[in-house]
Amino acid sequence: MLRPEQPLAIFMNGFLGDSHGKMGYGILRFSPNPVVCVIDPQHAGKTVCDVVAMPRNAPVVASVAEARALGAEVLVLGVAPSGGLLPAAWLAELDEAVSLGLSLVNGLHDVLATRYPRLATGQFVWDIRREPPGLGVGSGQARLLPNRRLLMVGTDMACGKMSAGLVIVREARQRGWRTEFVATGQIGMTIWGKGIPLDAIKIDYACGAVEKAVMEVADHDLIVVEGQGSILHPGSSATLPLMRGTCPTHLVLCHRAGTDTQSRNTWVRIPPLDQVARLYEDIARAGGALPAARTIGIALNTGHMDPDAARAAVDETARRTGLPTTDALRFGAAPLVDALEA
Repeated sequence: MLRPEQPLAIFMNGFLGDSHGKMGYGILRFSPNPVVCVIDPQHAGKTVCDVVAMPRNAPVVASVAEARALGAEVLVLGVAPSGGLLPAAWLAELDEAVSLGLSLVNGLHDVLATRYPRLATGQFVWDIRREPPGLGVGSGQARLLPNRRLLMVGTDMACGKMSAGLVIVREARQRGWRTEFVATGQIGMTIWGKGIPLDAIKIDYACGAVEKAVMEVADHDLIVVEGQGSILHPGSSATLPLMRGTCPTHLVLCHRAGTDTQSRNTWVRIPPLDQVARLYEDIARAGGALPAARTIGIALNTGHMDPDAARAAVDETARRTGLPTTDALRFGAAPLVDALEA
């Protein structure tokens, strides 16, 4: 659908610098596609790095017409509004984008393809959050694979599971491992170009969908599966399908450094990380009914800290848990891949 050479414009529309812009930030950090600009009238005339720290810079423009003039071929909706629904106020700009020949990548729950039934040759609308056809019930097939299957798990929503997983993939590939990433959310799918939208799949088929995605890349030495949500979160239902579909051999626990409660449910206190790691291991093995998984390390998210505080948090977490610890974005994933090799 989305080819890696196609130039992108990221539609942020007032959310550049806001936490709801994580789709856009994921594209800026990890997408192989060139990003010609970000669209945000509030910051037009600036660059991305004038507003938010990113490893890749791009100009900020005010309109889709300017983005098209800069050579954009695909408009990516870079914002995830509360509830994941498309604001009606955006439709006029999306209509203009399609009329100018831009393709659309839509990670929201609303379907856009039916709004644009007549597209030019090569133009597309990719509604990522649509259940793929042909799914079935899981059967634990992945347990029979001889490879390593690493599942990213977390203490909360949005604590860096995808980002750490992608950096682990990069590090493992640099070491010569045949490594594949299984994206399970709209951001990972846009970056990787494929995957499954787990939160759009009927719960009866969720385990089977994860299993199918894992089995499709079974010939790799290492499969890194993007985590979603948290077993600690009162609104998250993703952990069990990910566990059962992956049958992981290894786990990495992701955590936002310095936090002891969840971001949106502050009444939920996060237990000590070594206890959370054991909880995930216990869930993986289901009392011995299923294969065991071993936690190989902690991936901290220290993006809100200065460098000295970040390094101190990594060192203290390693001391307290006895597990290899890093912020993969900041300090690299070598300690985690070292642990996989052990």
